[in-house]
Amino acid sequence: MSAVDQGSAPNEAGLPPGLLLAYYGDDFTGSAAVMEVMSFAGLSSVMFLGVPSPERLARFRDRRCIGIAGIARSKSPAWMEAELPAIYQALASLDAALLHYKVCSTFDSSPDVGSIGKALDLGAAVLPSRWIPLIVGAPEIARYQAFGNLFAGANGTVHRLDRHPTMSRHPVTPMAEADIRAHLGKQTTRRIALIDMVALQRGAGQSRLDALRGDDQPVVAIDVIDALTLAEAGRLVWQNRQDGRFAVGSQGLEYALVAHWRAAGLIPREIPPLRVRPLEQIAVVSGSCSPVTAGQIAHSEANGFSALRLDVTRAVDGSAWQAEIGRAVDAALTVLGTGHSPLVYTARGPDDPAIAALADSVRTSSAGIAEVNDRIGAGLGRILAGILDAARLPRALIAGGDTSGHATLALGIDALSAVAAIAPGSPLCHAYSDDPARDGLELALKGGQIGGPDYFCAVRNGGAMGSA
Repeated sequence: MSAVDQGSAPNEAGLPPGLLLAYYGDDFTGSAAVMEVMSFAGLSSVMFLGVPSPERLARFRDRRCIGIAGIARSKSPAWMEAELPAIYQALASLDAALLHYKVCSTFDSSPDVGSIGKALDLGAAVLPSRWIPLIVGAPEIARYQAFGNLFAGANGTVHRLDRHPTMSRHPVTPMAEADIRAHLGKQTTRRIALIDMVALQRGAGQSRLDALRGDDQPVVAIDVIDALTLAEAGRLVWQNRQDGRFAVGSQGLEYALVAHWRAAGLIPREIPPLRVRPLEQIAVVSGSCSPVTAGQIAHSEANGFSALRLDVTRAVDGSAWQAEIGRAVDAALTVLGTGHSPLVYTARGPDDPAIAALADSVRTSSAGIAEVNDRIGAGLGRILAGILDAARLPRALIAGGDTSGHATLALGIDALSAVAAIAPGSPLCHAYSDDPARDGLELALKGGQIGGPDYFCAVRNGGAMGSA
């Protein structure tokens, strides 16, 4: 008997009616990934770009998953204390079966920036429980957790996180520790426990959980390395949700739930892939410094896109930045006139000289780096808005996790739903807005580590391509 169908597991007649999942994502691209997993499993979902009003919620009352895309990953613990409790209360009031604080699948965080420990402590205060599930591994996107250590794929190779070519030298939250218990232990005093892959494979996950949970509300990390451990992790969370409604993790949590629901016959095993019509031109803005995105920019240049570098050093001065935004919009419109798709970008990978040049500019100015980064993100949104307003393009793409948050808000969009699979973690979405010019826009939000070389082309063509 496999771990997934243990005789001790209670029988399930079906999924309960109503809302299955409510979530807050600590960045925009990661938030879209949750919506993608649920939507493409046949569970209708919507993601708001802020706490929705009751009237706005009423439009989506039939959804099985409701999320809020946030920016906590780039914020301080003080910001979290001021902002997250009200958001948690709003989500808890929806009375979903589970409430999820969604983190990046590479767990990038620190005690001072994007503290996952602080966020989970605040969530536990709103929804007290006897355990807090933590699932980060997601094989679908080459994320694996083994004996508490996190591994992530890059360019076809799986790296331990503290040796990952990007995350080990992330400019804000470099990951020097692959053991998520040790890493998280620097952000919270809460007990952190583990259900490892051996326990899962032997069918001992439930007995291990029974021994771990308690009134001190421990975090219980669950290893995920393959289909069996994924489904078993989902089973543990779902069947023990009564005293563990508040969960933390990447979209691996949703992948695990879906795997269990499919294994238990609660939802169909296969849903036909969704695609939309191909287009000749789209607009792209990128604030990502990832080598993955750099490769996508290079591939796009050979396939109908024209790359336009944005001079980010000008963002230290408001007037200079305004002029640079106008220049970029004009250049993009010229590109559209040639039949190509404009791709406005800030850097080509972590070694781009533009990154050091920006740091030098900030040091010699009165502006702070956080202020300048916010200005760059919002500026990319304004550039995209200028292109869309002038050219009336129906589809666009924003690359970069933090960039996506600022840029999407600058577009005046307040909600998204997934409409087509592009690459795991970054679907193409339908945008909702009170502005008729934005309502119905097709928009993809791509994290730095997501997608194959042809990701931008796949967005233009309306669905996943060979390497995406």
